[in-house]
Amino acid sequence: MFAESEIEVVAPGRICLFGEHQDFLGLRVISCAIDLHIRIYGRRRSDNLFVINMPDIGEVDVIDITHPIVYRRQRDYIRSCLNVVLKEGYELPCGYDVEVRGNIPINAGTSSSSALVIAWTKFLLIASGSHDADDTVKVAKLAHRAEVIEFKEPGGMMDHYTSSLGGTLHIDCKEPISVERLPVKLTGLVLGDSLERKQTLDILRSSKEDVLYGIRQLSQWIDGFDLRTTPTEVILQYARKLEERFRRKVVANVYNRDICLRALEMLREGEFDEWELGRLLLEHQAHLRDGLGVSTRKIDAMIDAAISAGALGGKINGSGGGGCMFAYAPGREKEVAEAIESVGGRAYIVKVDPGARRIL
Repeated sequence: MFAESEIEVVAPGRICLFGEHQDFLGLRVISCAIDLHIRIYGRRRSDNLFVINMPDIGEVDVIDITHPIVYRRQRDYIRSCLNVVLKEGYELPCGYDVEVRGNIPINAGTSSSSALVIAWTKFLLIASGSHDADDTVKVAKLAHRAEVIEFKEPGGMMDHYTSSLGGTLHIDCKEPISVERLPVKLTGLVLGDSLERKQTLDILRSSKEDVLYGIRQLSQWIDGFDLRTTPTEVILQYARKLEERFRRKVVANVYNRDICLRALEMLREGEFDEWELGRLLLEHQAHLRDGLGVSTRKIDAMIDAAISAGALGGKINGSGGGGCMFAYAPGREKEVAEAIESVGGRAYIVKVDPGARRIL
């Protein structure tokens, strides 16, 4: 089997415009890839070793693919991608000396881990000689298996589809998942890293478990209840019977469901009202902050600073409890970036990215 002598791929991070904390509930999300990347370069070896150098985190891993690949820890993504690809029947004719680098904030809500598994999965499929490396949906599904299913963790597929396909996407997370590319050219995006590390898994589990409990209760009280379609006024009427902790999160998700649908209708037109988009982002943020409780004081301060500097809207990005926010500030990117940094954040002016791709 022919083995490529050199391979280099990149995969982008992402922001979630609308539908935060809703993909794992089978609802809709609107996301877009951003031009911060994980970059993986590899040179063919004459043996079956994969020597993985990860200078950003100071790690090196050496893996012999002729032996069972054992995980050294939970979330051992380099090894899990290899396992998933090999279990699927792809053959790797030789090893590679590999270097992994990135400029996506780590553990900050911009999907650095999903970009890693997308880039690495694509790399391995190229190394195997399979045309599936060009199948963006196939790459996304394999990467989701390696990151989420392999370790029995919570989490939907928004990150994997967005990083693999690129652009601005509407993802309907009800099985079977469907993806729609939206005909918009978004500009004016400024990412802000709070530099507060977050606890993704704890927050996701808490959010998911509380909402699912509330949904089970509502299903007993409302005939034909469906979180996707039951009218908001009906849900609000019965949600009063829930304990406050569950009621607050269920109601926030219902309002955010409706916000996402309004945004989707607008963005499908291609041309849209920038002020209305900003307003919807801030409305979404209010429910994430007050309903789901996933924002922080520092992120709130960063959003306030961005708005004062001319941004039209903004919200926390990712699971929350720290990490990143982003502002929507067409024409005011520089001023907003400076405002974010003035309150202790690290700012990145970003553009929408075309998705995972081979560059060598």
